[in-house]
Amino acid sequence: MDNLSLVTIIIIVANAIISYKGFGDFNFFEKYKFQIGAIQRGEKIRMFSSGFLHADTQHLIFNMLSLYFFADVVINHLGAFPFIIIYVGSLLLGNLLSYYFHKNEYQYSAVGASGAVSGIIYSAILLQPGMKLMFFFIPIAIPAYLFGIGYLLYSIYGMKNSIGNIGHDAHFGGAVGGYLFTLLLAPWLFQTNMLMIVLLALPIVLLYILKRTGKL
Repeated sequence: MDNLSLVTIIIIVANAIISYKGFGDFNFFEKYKFQIGAIQRGEKIRMFSSGFLHADTQHLIFNMLSLYFFADVVINHLGAFPFIIIYVGSLLLGNLLSYYFHKNEYQYSAVGASGAVSGIIYSAILLQPGMKLMFFFIPIAIPAYLFGIGYLLYSIYGMKNSIGNIGHDAHFGGAVGGYLFTLLLAPWLFQTNMLMIVLLALPIVLLYILKRTGKL
């Protein structure tokens, strides 16, 4: 078993065990989910623990499959330990952005590894922007960088219009985490992938402008 399999399996197993504990134990779920009021009362552990809880089995499977498909790209380029840094950093940054946008909504709550997984996806795209992605509803492969840009633009749209019961802000924050931590850990990308760095930064700049101008 190589580092890729070991690290990925450990994270997937941890998510599965903690999520299934939450499925069957309401008090456990309530104690460790992301919840604005509780965090403001000092329960900072929720900023981390909520990333290992999920709303249901479908939510869990979707996130873990997404992680599995992109994890190898990051680990093959950077190694297992940097992968963990990006995963945890993206989880925390996703929740920090969510906290920032909902800090006055004391009952706001959320769960899921989506922020962390978004960070790994964005990291993989930054490291290997030329890879092609296929989706069952799109009959042709699309470049990974186009998916990354589109993903964040949709997240901004979802945040602005409160679409669905989805933590778009955590997704966006996680992707930004993947972007920033990858550049810190792989500064050589500034020599090899500068155009992609600029292109993938555009949605981040757009979010900043929208927030500064009060349009979000």
